[in-house]
Amino acid sequence: MGKIVSLWLVLLLMCCLPSGRPCLHCDNRIHRLHKDFLLSVSASVEEQIELKNIMDNGYASYKETSEKLRGVIDPTTLYRASTEFQSEFNHFQNSQHKDTLRFETIQIMEKGRKILEKHLKTFVRDGLCPNKCGLLYQRLMDCSSCQYKLQTCLSPTFQKDCGVFLVQAEQGGQAVLDCFLPWHSLTVGRAEYHYSWNPQISADDNMAEGDLQTLVVTEDSSVVLNQLHLSERGMYHCLLLDRNGTVLSKTRFLLSENKEDMCKIVIQEAASLESRGPPAAEMNTITNSDESEEEFFVFGNSIRDKGTAEEECPS
Repeated sequence: MGKIVSLWLVLLLMCCLPSGRPCLHCDNRIHRLHKDFLLSVSASVEEQIELKNIMDNGYASYKETSEKLRGVIDPTTLYRASTEFQSEFNHFQNSQHKDTLRFETIQIMEKGRKILEKHLKTFVRDGLCPNKCGLLYQRLMDCSSCQYKLQTCLSPTFQKDCGVFLVQAEQGGQAVLDCFLPWHSLTVGRAEYHYSWNPQISADDNMAEGDLQTLVVTEDSSVVLNQLHLSERGMYHCLLLDRNGTVLSKTRFLLSENKEDMCKIVIQEAASLESRGPPAAEMNTITNSDESEEEFFVFGNSIRDKGTAEEECPS
């Protein structure tokens, strides 16, 4: 009779788990793990109530930790945190308890909080809104409801422009333009890369659509230019658009054989980036050819600011 009452009490307690769930408990494996533990414990009614209170306090600390660290989580981080905690909890449940069950339950719940905190800190630092330029709608789980939502991620400078890349390719050779950025893989739904070209060597970022010649619309991030001629120099534009036609990022590629033209663009672009505050993206060099007597000119290394650009391009 006592065992029946004890089991009934545990089941009743299970119905009264806190409604606000921390990030870790959005994984049903962890939710079931704690339920099964309370059901399997051989203890008096008073001890079971005490264990339930310990776990409730653990839930409260998990929830507080989650809220302090933005209250959202991505599927990968949730899987890593819950898998690590599940391993620790299974070890706790299957081991011989050297101290009282009460004390070791407190320890394992605190260990779970530290595991959650560790993974959430890494996620907030490296995985939450990772776009340094452009616009990202990131699919995240709200820890309070365990429901997915779209988080709007604006770049630190609120710019969709991800910079200018300077391209080197020999006459008659090949150039590969690729505007893929790591955060593009987090884009929700179908997205397409729209490549266009303007033969004018200009830093003007607000050209009319009529000034641009459409090259290709593709789900691939890169295009290949074959059998290059000097007439193909100019500014190549790459826009990433989502299924609603919203521009998520813009990248430009400057192709020219004239050092003065390139220096002018580099200084103008560096000054523009400097006026916006911290640069949304560095200007890098893309090399596509071996040495040749007649080749498109590539300008130096990464240009981070107007001063560096002027040093590389003395008047």
